[in-house]
Amino acid sequence: MKRFSLLLILTVALFSGNVMSQSITNATFLNPLLPSGADPFSFYKDDYYYYTHTLGNRIDIWKTKSLADLPHAERKTIFTPPAGTAYSKNLWAPEIQHIHGKWYVYFAADDGKNENHRLYVLENAALDPFQGQWVFKGKIADTSDKWAIDGDVFEYKKRLYMIWSGWEGTVNGQQNIYIAKMKNPWTIEGDRVLISMPTFEWEKDGDLGSGSNPSHVNVNEGPQAMMHNKKLFIVFSASGCWTDNYALGLLTFTGRGNILDASKWVKNGQPLFKQNKENGVFAPGHNSFFKSPDQKEDWILYHANDKPGQGCGRFRSPRAQRFSWNKDGTPNLGEPVKTATSLDAPSENKQLTTR
Repeated sequence: MKRFSLLLILTVALFSGNVMSQSITNATFLNPLLPSGADPFSFYKDDYYYYTHTLGNRIDIWKTKSLADLPHAERKTIFTPPAGTAYSKNLWAPEIQHIHGKWYVYFAADDGKNENHRLYVLENAALDPFQGQWVFKGKIADTSDKWAIDGDVFEYKKRLYMIWSGWEGTVNGQQNIYIAKMKNPWTIEGDRVLISMPTFEWEKDGDLGSGSNPSHVNVNEGPQAMMHNKKLFIVFSASGCWTDNYALGLLTFTGRGNILDASKWVKNGQPLFKQNKENGVFAPGHNSFFKSPDQKEDWILYHANDKPGQGCGRFRSPRAQRFSWNKDGTPNLGEPVKTATSLDAPSENKQLTTR
C-alpha cells in the first residue's frame, strides 16, 4: 500500500509538473500564433498590442501584452457591415492604427463582386479601441477610384500617405502598388502614383487555369511601409497567394526628392522572403512589422501555409519571427522558421501562457 501511495504521489507530481511546463514558459513560443488567420497586422500602444486579420464577414481586434500569447488575448468584434451595401462582403486585410489621437481601421470590401473591391475606414476617438464607438467614415479613393485592396497608411516627414494594391484599369489581370498623399486619415488628396508593378519572374507566378477569368494574374500587393535609420522601405507581396511562390519583395526610397516621384523608388531584383520547403513553410507573405515591448528588437508578422498547394484559403496561419538588418541598411528577414522551432519571445516578456 505504501509503495502504491508513493507511486501515486510521484505520478501526480510529475503530471502536475508537465502541465505547468506546458502552460507557462519563460519567454518562448511556437509558430503559428493562431491555427488560422490571413493578412496579420498589429499596432503597439500603451503597453498593448492590438492585432487583427482577415475574417471575411466582419472585423475583430485582439488585445494582448504579447503577440506570442494571441490564443488567450481579449477579442472583440468592432464592425459587422450592413447587408446589401458596397462593402458588405469579402472584408480583407484590416489594419488598425492610431493616428492624430484617434484609432482607425482600414480594410477592403465589396458587394460580392471582386471588381467592386474598394478601401474603407472606421474611426474611434476613445483612448482604448475596445471602448468607445467605431464609426464608419466611408470609402477612401483617389480620383481614379479603381479596384483597390490592402491599404496601409504611414507618416513621412510629418505628412500622411497611403499605399495600396490596385488595378490600372477596370479589368483584372495585374495588381500594382500605388501611393498617394492624404489630406487626413480618411481622405486621399490628389492622384495616385504607380511605384511598382510585377516585372521580375518571381512576381509573375499567377496561373489560375484555363477555366478561370482571367486565367493568369501578375501580383504586387500587401504593401507595408517601414522606416529604419531614416531610410524608407516598402515591403510587398508578389505572385498569386494561390501559389506556393507567394513571396515578399522590397522597394527602397532613394532618400532624395519627392516620394510621390516613381523614379525615386528602387526594387530589389530578388525576393526578400520566400517559401522554404525544407522547413515546411509555403507561400509566406502579406506581412506587417512590429517592435518588441522594449523597442530593441524588430519582428515580422506574416502568414504562411504548412503544406504545398494550400492556396489562399483557411490554411494560412499567422507567424512571427525576429529579423535583422544588412550593412547597407536594408532588412534581412532570413528564412521562415519551422513551426516546431522554439523561439525566444520579444524582449521584456517575462512569462507567456502558451497553447
